[in-house]
Amino acid sequence: MSEWPALSALVALLLALAVDTWWGEPPVRLHPVVWMGRALGWAGQGLQRLASQRVDNTDYTACGLGALAWCALALVVLGMSCACVWMLQGLPWWCASLLLGLLLKPMLAWNMLKSEVQAVEHALGRSLATGRERLSWVVSRDVGQLSATQVRESAIESLAENLNDSVVAPIFWFVLLGLPGAAVYRFANTADAMWGYRGIYKGQNWEWAGKWAAWADDLLSWVPARITALLLLAARGGPGLALLARLGTEARHTPSPNSGWPMAAMALKLNVALCKPGVYTLNAPGRAVESGDVSAAIGYASRALRYLVAIVAIALIGTAVGACA
Repeated sequence: MSEWPALSALVALLLALAVDTWWGEPPVRLHPVVWMGRALGWAGQGLQRLASQRVDNTDYTACGLGALAWCALALVVLGMSCACVWMLQGLPWWCASLLLGLLLKPMLAWNMLKSEVQAVEHALGRSLATGRERLSWVVSRDVGQLSATQVRESAIESLAENLNDSVVAPIFWFVLLGLPGAAVYRFANTADAMWGYRGIYKGQNWEWAGKWAAWADDLLSWVPARITALLLLAARGGPGLALLARLGTEARHTPSPNSGWPMAAMALKLNVALCKPGVYTLNAPGRAVESGDVSAAIGYASRALRYLVAIVAIALIGTAVGACA
């Protein structure tokens, strides 16, 4: 595709982020992640027909079938993304880089994430009921009884968690493995969002059928989640040794091995307590979330993304220079 693959990757990444900023998401009918979701929905229906409906039943058959279905669909995603890269071979490097950027864009969703979180705060400014309803677009938890503070907490948590899932992790895997890496990661994250539940969710038992999807996402998100946390702590003024020392302890309060890291980093940076009732509290000594904290959280996330792009740019330019030396 190019005599300078590192430079092509940098151009593609910058273009993808520019398109995301100015135009947002592609139409639904053309969105690869939407296609992934539809395929997972179809396969999930088949899994549910074969899975036991008893939560306390050790269902290795459902677990195995879930793993097979996940692997089959992941291979399709991998094959299609590799085919796209192959078709770029032989094109002028600048042309291939631009096309690669357009192919990469659907794997990144920073503009949509920021807009959705801002929309929750704007809706909350109209009424609590409107804020709850808008939050239900963003999170899967029951929002019917949340207070205004809890709505804002949930929005900030979603921003921090999805900064990793929709931005940092796809960029991480793109830099390591190119477009196939970013595509397979987004597939794994989408599969976890649709299948990776404990017990019954919306009348379906995912306790065993979704285990492989949850494990795969945990594995692929492990490093990026910690990078996201460090970037958030570094935003606007540096992490501070005191916050850095507390990060791991706070992150482990959540049942997830990964999502707690960016959420804990955001809680510490804002000096607020983030709580999911009955599950966890991050930065318990922190103050209650206030109306301005959602905007501040978006500011920290934006700065973290700029830091990431700068680090990636330095690394890729250094690689290109080293290859020419």
